[in-house]
Parts: sequence; structure tokens; C-alpha cells
Amino acid sequence: MTARMIHNRVADIRRRKSAGLRLALISAAAIALLGISTAADELPLFEAMRAVDTEMAGIGQRLALSNVSLCDRQEPGLGLVLHTPDQYSRDVRDAAIRHFRFEGPVGVEAIIPGSAAAAAGVRVDDTLLGVEQKRFDPADPEAEASTAALTSVTRWIMALPTNRPMVLHMRRNGTDQERILAPIAICRSRFEVVPGPEFVARADGEIVQIGSRFFADYPEWVAAPIAHELAHNILRHRERLERKGVNYGLLSGIGRNVRYFRQTEIEADILSVSLLANAGFDPKIAVLFWRAFGPAHSASIFRSRSHPAWKERVAIIERAIDELGPARPHRPAILAARNRVLDGNWRALLKESH
Repeated sequence: MTARMIHNRVADIRRRKSAGLRLALISAAAIALLGISTAADELPLFEAMRAVDTEMAGIGQRLALSNVSLCDRQEPGLGLVLHTPDQYSRDVRDAAIRHFRFEGPVGVEAIIPGSAAAAAGVRVDDTLLGVEQKRFDPADPEAEASTAALTSVTRWIMALPTNRPMVLHMRRNGTDQERILAPIAICRSRFEVVPGPEFVARADGEIVQIGSRFFADYPEWVAAPIAHELAHNILRHRERLERKGVNYGLLSGIGRNVRYFRQTEIEADILSVSLLANAGFDPKIAVLFWRAFGPAHSASIFRSRSHPAWKERVAIIERAIDELGPARPHRPAILAARNRVLDGNWRALLKESH
């Protein structure tokens, strides 16, 4: 099942559910939270979502590892994609536990090839009981669906040292065991797929979220929006915007908010070129992405009021590509902006990218 089939299926289900039903924000669990039947003919959807989550995690780690020298906030890279039983709604939780072979509070949904977890022999559908001295709380079988437990687990892991081995306490087929992982330092960010028909793309300083629609419609260029959102985190845009007291949502395109959001968008466009190049992607995929996405979705999440026009973005990205040079990793001057207060002077960035 392709990414296009995933988001089309989810879109169809959403149309038939009540208006109050919310999309989950965490990968495969979103399928269960949408109330999808777990009959045999629906189970391939779980595996298709796992495949998309694995692709997202692989692109994310590639960007986060190759650009670690650009990131002053780092985390131990393990190569694990995790999920929890209590992410699933109660009516399908038992089926999810059986399908993903949960034997405790946290499951291994996917493993990035070549990662520390893969080298240590961790397997898909292993259960994670704890890390180092931390033992994770058991899932509450009667709790309403929530991502709180997963957020707590991932934040604990993100805060661990990046330069020493760590012990994973695991369970596989009823047998408890330990695995010692040698993590690698990567840029601090968690990468998640949001299933559904919308073009979701956001970053809050800790998480990068990309809608499955990008994988379906722009599979060759999906690394471009992922790099753009990672650039937001590296440049501390959420923190810098909050210091300015900006309004989000519909109010982002009104008054003083506009100039600050546009400034952060252009800064992220500039940095994303270096992030892509450093990770071995052809940065021209960002140009191809915007030339395809821009005219078709000018009124989407990249709306012109709070975001620059797509033609302006293409010009900025092309100029940043021209200024890359041969050295890798490339460290653009825009990195220094993360330590500066936003001044809203986005027009200056249109004239001078570095």
C-alpha cells in the first residue's frame, strides 16, 4: 500500500467520522485513533504506515546526523521509532497490541538501517521496558488514547548523554534481555508523520511533523520540506517567535505577526539548502518542490500572508545554492541568527541570503 493510498484511506474515514474526532500526531497510532477497523483487510494499513514512518525517520536521521556540527542542541541517535499501547483508542487497543506484539509500555515500531539499534540487534516489535536506570510506567488499559507516555519516554532519551553507551531493558517473546547501544550525536529533533489528506508541516523546537500527503504527492522531493522544518528547530524559531509575543493560527497573517513569521520562513529556507547538501541530497530538490507545490497550493499552510510567495522562496533557495561552495559540512552565516532577537526585517533577506 502506497503513501497515497494511506492518506486517501484516512481521508475517507475522517469524512465518515464525527466532527469531533481528532487526528493523532504520532505515526502508526494515528490509524487506531481514527477508529479504523482492525479486520484482516485493514491490517496492511498498519504495515504501510510503519513503512512511511521508517522512511521519515531515515530521512530525519540522515539530516540530523550529517548536520550535527551545525546544531548546538543534540541528542543521542539510537535509530529507534517508538510507539505505545495507550496511543490507541480503547476499542482497538487489544488488536494493536496483538499486531505490534506489545509486551510492555513501549514498542519498537521501526528501526533505521545502519543505526545504533540495528547494530545492537534490536528488532522491530521488540518491547522497550526502560533505558539506563529509568523503567517506564506500565500502560493503563482503560486510559483514553493519549501520546503523553510516548512524549515522556522520548524526552527522557533525548536528554541522555550523546557520548557514552546506554543500556536498553527489553522484552522479546516473553524473555527479558538487555542491549547495549553506542549512540551517535545528532541534531535534537523528533521526526513524525501525520496521516491524512492535509499538507501538514510544522516544527515546535522539539518535533518535526510532516503530513503523509507530502510522501504521496512529492515522494522524490519530500526531504526538502523535512529539511525546512528541521531548520526551524535549529534556528530556535519557536522560542524567538514566542519572545516577540506573536499569535499563531489564523492570527499569524495579521498585523505585526506577518513580518516575524516571514523572517523565520526565509531563514529556514536558506538554512535548509545547507542541511540538504550536507546530508548528500541534491539541494535543487527544494527548487523542484516549490515550483511544483507553490502554484498548486498557494492558499495552503504556506499561505502568502504569513509566508513568502513561492516565487520569492525559489529565488532565495537558488541564491543559497549558488553560494554553497564545495566545503562540507557547509555552515551558512544564517546560523548566527539563532542567537539574535527577531527584528521582522524579512525584506533584507530577500536581497541577501547569506
